[in-house]
Amino acid sequence: MSARRLGLPRRAVSQILLTQLAIAAGVAVLATGLFLAPLSAQLDDQAMRRALAIAQSAAADPALAAGVLDSEPSADSPVQSSAERIRRATGAEYVVVLDLDGIRRSHPSADRIGLPVSTDPSDALAGREVMEIDEGTLGRSARGKVPLLAADGEIVGAVSVGIAYDSVRDRLLGAIPGLLAYAGGALAAGALAAYLLSRRIQRQTRDLAFSDIAGLLAEREAMLHSIREGVIALAPDGTVRLVNDEAARLLGLAPDSADGCAGRPLEDVLGAGRTADVLSGRVTGRDLLTVQGPRVLVANRMPTEDGGAVATLRDRTELEHLGRELDSTRGLIDALRAQDHEHANRLHTLLGLLELGLHEEAVEFVTEVAGVHRTTAEQVTEKVHDPLLAALLVGKATVAAERGVPLRLAGSTLLPDRLVDPGGLVTILGNLVDNALDAAAGSAAPLVEVELRAEGRTAVLRVRDSGPGVPAARREEIFTEGWSTKQPKAHRERGLGLALVRRLAERQGGSARAGEAADGGAEFSVVLPEALR
Repeated sequence: MSARRLGLPRRAVSQILLTQLAIAAGVAVLATGLFLAPLSAQLDDQAMRRALAIAQSAAADPALAAGVLDSEPSADSPVQSSAERIRRATGAEYVVVLDLDGIRRSHPSADRIGLPVSTDPSDALAGREVMEIDEGTLGRSARGKVPLLAADGEIVGAVSVGIAYDSVRDRLLGAIPGLLAYAGGALAAGALAAYLLSRRIQRQTRDLAFSDIAGLLAEREAMLHSIREGVIALAPDGTVRLVNDEAARLLGLAPDSADGCAGRPLEDVLGAGRTADVLSGRVTGRDLLTVQGPRVLVANRMPTEDGGAVATLRDRTELEHLGRELDSTRGLIDALRAQDHEHANRLHTLLGLLELGLHEEAVEFVTEVAGVHRTTAEQVTEKVHDPLLAALLVGKATVAAERGVPLRLAGSTLLPDRLVDPGGLVTILGNLVDNALDAAAGSAAPLVEVELRAEGRTAVLRVRDSGPGVPAARREEIFTEGWSTKQPKAHRERGLGLALVRRLAERQGGSARAGEAADGGAEFSVVLPEALR
């Protein structure tokens, strides 16, 4: 049954306030009851002990015991006089002296003197002291009974003293107003605390109903685990609050470990690196690039009101691959355009030689041109036996020639056709050669040299250029995602090539380093253990 059917307010803050007030009132009533119960028992005990003390004081009077032995029961006997004097002095309801036969020797009502007592006196006549709450001829009272001893120590009777129970009840009722005042004060303080707490909850819950909050939570779970964008929520202390399914996939986390990431520091989940720096806010900016495993990710981070943050991740791996394919296609087009331009010039030259009747010179010219292209391809394929790498180097040589930068193979180059992952090595070599061509273009003596060789099952790749080189202080920084000295292209971001080179090398257990070439340019070295079958 809903809160509206029960007549309860729909807003969560109102329901919480009413619940807290009911709890505070219940606690106050319970505390009052729990206090009154022992208070009543305590007052009963005090009244019985008072009656017993009066009875003990009366029984200690030797004249009282002597009167029981020497006089007969009567209203003017010395026993009655002494008992009434004690009763008036102590404020007791009655002081009754009885003999061994249980016959009253004193009583506030003189007509009851000489009659048997209404309650059993055997315990007191047997020498035992008694405290009790009991009904008698004068009503309910708190009683104390003690034996009455003669001078020689013999029991000659007993003394029974009663305190009217109405006085005990009056004391209890008199304590209730003060107790209720304390309980009311506590209830008022509890109500004020409940109101202040409900106001705070109202601000935190945006004055929503419980059903609205439950609906939002259900929608949040469905949305976070269904969207194709990674979401990571972080607490103010840097620990992970939430990782959705897509974020776990993009970051390479096990599908069943996403829930186990909650409460753990971000560095423990991802490890140290640029991805952790971007998500934690140590690297700021919009659409920040980072590489996690084999994936290129774009991250954005938005702080929350409580000091935490929510970071989103998008996968740019396929887009980055498309961008590199576009770059390769453009390079191929440039190479074809260069060849077309060069081919047209050679045809014009050949036509001129034929028109001039220089047939031998024309044959010699054609032989030389064909030999140049054939020589370049043969030189590459003789030293690089893998067809993908050979094709890449032939294409890059054509582009380099168009840009006026000679591309040559080092004399020690020799790579057999036993590569485990030729595609990965193509990516590494293509990125390094492109960077080398950009660096060497415009230098005084442009040159790019490529060395590929095998050492057992290890592949060693070195690319040298005649550019300005890389300062020693920045040779590690250049492998960071997003770092680049070039203007970004329209279709993709800069600063990923060298990061991918190092990541691909490390995935195969290898390394990628930057150094200084012998002639002063830059030299990039990549070592890939277990790269050959």
